[in-house]
Amino acid sequence: MSGFSADWLALREPADHAARSRALLDRAAAAVAGRQPVHVLDLGCGTGSNLRAMAVHLGGNQHWQLVDHDPLLLAKARAELRRWADAVLRDGEDMLELSFSGRRIAISFIAFELSGGVGPLLVEPVDLVTAAALFDLASPAWITAFVRTVAAAGLPFYTALTFDGRYDWEPSHPDDAAVRRAFLAHQRQDKGFGPAAGPDATALLAAGFRAAGYAVSEEQSPWRLTGRERALIASLADGTAAAAGETGQLSDERLAAWRAARRLAESCLIGHADLLALPSAGQCGGWAASAPARRHGARSRARGRRRCAAPPAPRA
Repeated sequence: MSGFSADWLALREPADHAARSRALLDRAAAAVAGRQPVHVLDLGCGTGSNLRAMAVHLGGNQHWQLVDHDPLLLAKARAELRRWADAVLRDGEDMLELSFSGRRIAISFIAFELSGGVGPLLVEPVDLVTAAALFDLASPAWITAFVRTVAAAGLPFYTALTFDGRYDWEPSHPDDAAVRRAFLAHQRQDKGFGPAAGPDATALLAAGFRAAGYAVSEEQSPWRLTGRERALIASLADGTAAAAGETGQLSDERLAAWRAARRLAESCLIGHADLLALPSAGQCGGWAASAPARRHGARSRARGRRRCAAPPAPRA
């Protein structure tokens, strides 16, 4: 899986948090309400931004498994989460326990290469599978296998900030369209999972989960950047120009001129989509029945109740 720098992840985090669909996040939290603790599996966690966005919306006791292929990002996540917390309750090699906004949050850090599939991660108790800004990097085949694995376990799934192809700058520049074409071509290259789905990722997830009998809801979550986010706009212009340049579709001179103009853009809209997929009550029951294969007392927690809520009616 292709990596990202901790500096880039820190720069984008405020825009990510502002862009998320609050309605979809609230529905994801409602789907696991009452779990004590709620077990969350966060794929491609980076420095822990997804946890920081979601934790305050979830129940009072939480156990997160943060998964990333990069041990350096996992170490950075531990350090950033320590700074973010109201208090550090325990900092052991195998577990970090924090207090934040009245919530007790236990965190495991797992170095794992996702390109081989997520099945091995589901041996632990999981109430919700989540990720942010991940699936546009994955291949259609990987997404299909991922949906099959999650649906077979009957698990709720919530993802945010999947790039959807929208890329609009103001004021316009003569090479906007050419750079966008080159950037999208680059995005479909192999990012470690095979040729990437890019802007098609959300549609593939939605179709796969609907075919598996899930109720699927989608919301837009675009970045709407202005001069207040000058550093992010400048970094975005630099990264876009570099990616477009790797395709060889534009000359260095054209890209340099575009990059210089775009670093000073008045505004920028980058399209993303959030998605929530909830299994039917029958699918939840099937997952609960499989609990004896899970560790840490999952059998007793599953006995006598379903592990996920029946989905709300999908939005029109």
